[in-house]
Amino acid sequence: MTVSVAIVDDHAMVREGMGALLASHKDIEVVAEFTSGAEMLAAAPTILTDIVLMDISMAGLNGLDTARKLSTETPHLKIIMVSMHATADYAIQSLHTGASGYLLKKSASEEIGKAIDTVMHGQVYIDSNLSRRALENYMQHLKPGDLPQNMLTTRQREILQLMAEGQSTKEIARTLQLSPKTVETHRALLMDRLNIHDIAGLVRYAIRFGLITAER
Repeated sequence: MTVSVAIVDDHAMVREGMGALLASHKDIEVVAEFTSGAEMLAAAPTILTDIVLMDISMAGLNGLDTARKLSTETPHLKIIMVSMHATADYAIQSLHTGASGYLLKKSASEEIGKAIDTVMHGQVYIDSNLSRRALENYMQHLKPGDLPQNMLTTRQREILQLMAEGQSTKEIARTLQLSPKTVETHRALLMDRLNIHDIAGLVRYAIRFGLITAER
């Protein structure tokens, strides 16, 4: 039985590499590629795919928020987050969105087939390079209220990401089709909620929880 896969990543070279890798598996077929979370969400209701392989850190709409919306709007799609971050917090963040797997990009060539097979059988797949003990320890000490999805609204997370990516209030307003005053209100509320009142602190928070990467 052939498993259909959609790839979501804002880097062409990554999509090409992932596609070439999957082509070596005779029982896996890449049926679509998307350059952003927004593109994936728009196509989700009609796309015929079993698995979505999605990067975490994408400009505009990050993979975590995309996965969260996909899990709600199209729960039949199984999501495997693909990331460069070998840390427990990113993996836990991914599972909290409704994703069924977490795979490191450096491990993809060895583990992607196993990851897809595991998820297709209704199980959760965690990259073998991540310590199960570290994940369990992280979950024990993580307070649900500390997670961005529980502290901030979807709009506030969007604005936080764009702020961390360096956009001004006017640029964010244009991107989200809001008034600058509305953006300023959301910005003030999210800063108060996080108790972070400087851009550098917001950037560190956004990196920690996978809204952006250090490169951005």
